[in-house]
Amino acid sequence: MPQADSKYIRMTTEPVTKLICSLAVPTIISMLVTALYNIADTYFVGQVGTEATAGVGLVFPVMAIIQAFGFFFGQGSGNYISRSLGARDYDRAEYMAATGCFCAVLFGCLIMALGLLFRDSVLRVLGAREGLVSAKTIAYAADYMTIILCGAPFMCVSFVFNNQLRFQGNAVFAMIGLVTGAVLNVGLDPIFIFGLHMEVKGAALATAVSQLVSCTMLYIGTLRSDSLKIRLRNFRPTPYYLKNIAVGGLPSLFRQGLASLSTLSLNAAAGAAVAAHQADAAIAAFSVVTKIMMFAFSALLGFGQAFQPVCGFNYGAGKYSRVRTAYVFCLRVGITFLFISSCLGFVFAPKLVSLFRDDPNVIEFGSIAMRCQCCTFTLMAVVTMTNMLYQNIGRVVGATLLAVARQGLMFIPVVLILPHVIEPPIWGVYLAQPTADLFAFTLALVLAVRIYRELREKEKTELP
Repeated sequence: MPQADSKYIRMTTEPVTKLICSLAVPTIISMLVTALYNIADTYFVGQVGTEATAGVGLVFPVMAIIQAFGFFFGQGSGNYISRSLGARDYDRAEYMAATGCFCAVLFGCLIMALGLLFRDSVLRVLGAREGLVSAKTIAYAADYMTIILCGAPFMCVSFVFNNQLRFQGNAVFAMIGLVTGAVLNVGLDPIFIFGLHMEVKGAALATAVSQLVSCTMLYIGTLRSDSLKIRLRNFRPTPYYLKNIAVGGLPSLFRQGLASLSTLSLNAAAGAAVAAHQADAAIAAFSVVTKIMMFAFSALLGFGQAFQPVCGFNYGAGKYSRVRTAYVFCLRVGITFLFISSCLGFVFAPKLVSLFRDDPNVIEFGSIAMRCQCCTFTLMAVVTMTNMLYQNIGRVVGATLLAVARQGLMFIPVVLILPHVIEPPIWGVYLAQPTADLFAFTLALVLAVRIYRELREKEKTELP
């Protein structure tokens, strides 16, 4: 496979800073575009009303679950593929590419079937029930979730195509597929929501259609690029391949899955911490802040994703000094970027929240929440880059701990406890995320020092 050999040479010999920067442009754009799916819905739905924004916010955990399995199979298969290509084991790389894709399709269908079958029960668990939110919010949540679930199969496989393209160093094709879907999403939202008077149903339909188109474009990218081709005959759902998907994908599955539970816990805490007539506004505010912060965080994830194939190829090839150099470089860039983003977010918080909803209560709740989160946001660069390093060298325990730390292991107990020990309770909700960030950073720092020393030791065994 001469094309694979050429890529191997580039990944293992080109200066890592230059290599990461060249890969980072399309991966950053790809991640920002992915965030735009949610941003576009939140913006246009915000023009419908506070109840509509709250309804979409309640359904966000469902979107997170779909993404969780997409990233599980995408990151799991992609990590294995990059290490296999680094070791020049091309047959196993092809088997893994097919296995990851077809498993994602099957699980997407399962999520769709179970979600539609138990829709009302799921909605109650999400918080769309009388006594917590208004009847109008419940109706909006039901409309949005029904359509989103119908798109689960191709949403799942889209994440797999995207990750596999990136891990093979073909981030440009991944970017093209995602950008096409995002542009379509932004264009269809006003048409469906306002032009066809579909309101929240229109937002969900626009997302589902754009994800289908994006999935198609990503598949075309695998055909047109020098990537591994997806063939049914290479599908190998054997213990060996499923285990390796789990090793590389469990951190992403737990991270996204716990993000779903975190959002559910946050919505419940926010709704309970304020007066009944303000519950919709509080849930809407935290939904808006989550989307804004995720947009900035997506840029960091995009930069980190440029590090992942470099890490996987070089670790598989035994070039540990290049792995360490790439990790330190990404830490420096990530810390600088998040610090600047935090400063801007702190200063312009009210204006940013008001872009999505002009309700005074939403702006008040959202501004305070965003400024609190900006105080510790910079620390997430260390957590994220260390998590990616552990994940790409196959250290599943450390990677999983870091993946679940911020949005699960630390956040869920904090957001459930603080509102009961701080007065007024809403301040317990405001401070939950920055408190969880401090705990997650402490854990990441310990693991970062450990793996850095280990890489220095491994460098002594490198072949010239």
